[in-house]
Amino acid sequence: MTPIVFLDTETTGLHADRRAWDIAMIRRDADGHQRELQMFVDVDLSSANLRSLHIGRFYDRHPLYNRADGQFYTESAAAYSVEEWTRGAHIVGAVPNFDTECLAAMLRRHRLCPAWHFHLIDVEALMVGYLHGQATVAERAPAVFGADPTAQLLRDHATVPWKSDDLSRAIGVEPPVEGERHTAMGDARWCMRIWDKITAGGAQ
Repeated sequence: MTPIVFLDTETTGLHADRRAWDIAMIRRDADGHQRELQMFVDVDLSSANLRSLHIGRFYDRHPLYNRADGQFYTESAAAYSVEEWTRGAHIVGAVPNFDTECLAAMLRRHRLCPAWHFHLIDVEALMVGYLHGQATVAERAPAVFGADPTAQLLRDHATVPWKSDDLSRAIGVEPPVEGERHTAMGDARWCMRIWDKITAGGAQ
């Protein structure tokens, strides 16, 4: 089986030239072995969006700025770690192309080639499909589900535009608590919980 990497980043903005300053990866190999890595990156802030930095609590959390005794990586070192950890793996994330586009640019700046599998797995799309599937089952066998949740309630959660928190709760997975929200590792672990819920414990 192909290894999977649950991935998330916090970046300097939404613009095309954004840089990842908080990167989290949880790699699950074919034999079930699992390891995780979080990296704070010393990035160029000259084109950063201040609002985006505030959302991720950049100045409170980044070891270079919060005066805490924490490790940080040069962008070059982070790029080599990302290439190694993601090589040959399926990437699982919430809107994962947002993260992989940013990381691919980082790798290429350091003369590396992104080597993850080109099929990205978006847990939000998985949740929408899961809820519509559950709704169809409920419509066909209402006695199994009873009156709650109803098929319509399930479909309501999966109607665009959807909210990831609502989708997550609808499938029985709690979103990150306040201290984990908008942190790369908190969101990567959230994606892992969603994946494991939908795939019945992590079937690949």
